[in-house]
Amino acid sequence: MEQLVLEEKKTKSSKIWNVIRWIPLGTMILAAVVLLGMMLAGGMTRISGWYLLQLIPPVLGIVSLIAVVIYAIVRRRRSKPIIVTGIASLVSLLPLILWFSPFAYPASLEKMSPSATIRLPADGPIRVVWGGDSLKTNYHAISPDQRWAYDLLIEPYFSGTPNLEDYGCYGVPVVAPINGTVVSAHDGEPDEVPGVVSNNFTAPTGNHVMILMDTGTYLVIAHLKNGSVAVKTGDVIEEGQMIGECGNSGNTSEPHIHIHHQRQDPTVYELNFAEGLPLYFRDHDGPPMPVGGVRMEGETIIPLGDIVQHIGK
Repeated sequence: MEQLVLEEKKTKSSKIWNVIRWIPLGTMILAAVVLLGMMLAGGMTRISGWYLLQLIPPVLGIVSLIAVVIYAIVRRRRSKPIIVTGIASLVSLLPLILWFSPFAYPASLEKMSPSATIRLPADGPIRVVWGGDSLKTNYHAISPDQRWAYDLLIEPYFSGTPNLEDYGCYGVPVVAPINGTVVSAHDGEPDEVPGVVSNNFTAPTGNHVMILMDTGTYLVIAHLKNGSVAVKTGDVIEEGQMIGECGNSGNTSEPHIHIHHQRQDPTVYELNFAEGLPLYFRDHDGPPMPVGGVRMEGETIIPLGDIVQHIGK
């Protein structure tokens, strides 16, 4: 009788184990299906999926891989579920690549709409240091909201000195690139010491002006000079109107004009968590979407981006 009871317990335990050993693999498959669905859905759902993709599969993969190793050591045998789970665990670690080798956020220039076509936010020759559709010419492309952002400089630049006045962009008038309504005008952030990355994550956009356009979408113009913001929240502004001066406030390394176009209200959605939209320029002597890029020669930064200049009124 005791032998029969032991056999029944062993059989029951075996059945339970047969179910349990598939749970890690099933969890990883379920997570993959859900994340794939989120990525295909587009919009804010895709953005959530993009960030979760870089977190959930690696965590599940590491936990499952540890469980597989412990099982193999304790049981001293391999089974099909364990082998398959081990392989799936290794595959789940692949998103870790995104932590060390950035990829452009997966959004199609041709399919994303609406786009915006605006004038350049300053006069005179402007160097596009970052801009365009590829990560090679636009490091912003890793961020969903800044997928087609621009960083604009005016000579001299890349001097590496700690003096703001040594940079051509500092103090240059910044104008409204299009008609619209100011949804946020922020001033009072200090200009950072140039020549090094400020790592200001408390107020990354620094002094800024955010504009609601007729498209129902938004322009973000950031890093303005402390004390220079010439408009206030709620103002209806016209194209060409001065809104501030180029500065070095916020998360930045030297004076420049940052501008990007996004779907969601930037006063509601945090930086890096909104849909970036295509942004083009008109009334200038270059392509509608000028590109940026740099090359390093030793410790010297060589700009490769387009030089453009406003030629309209």
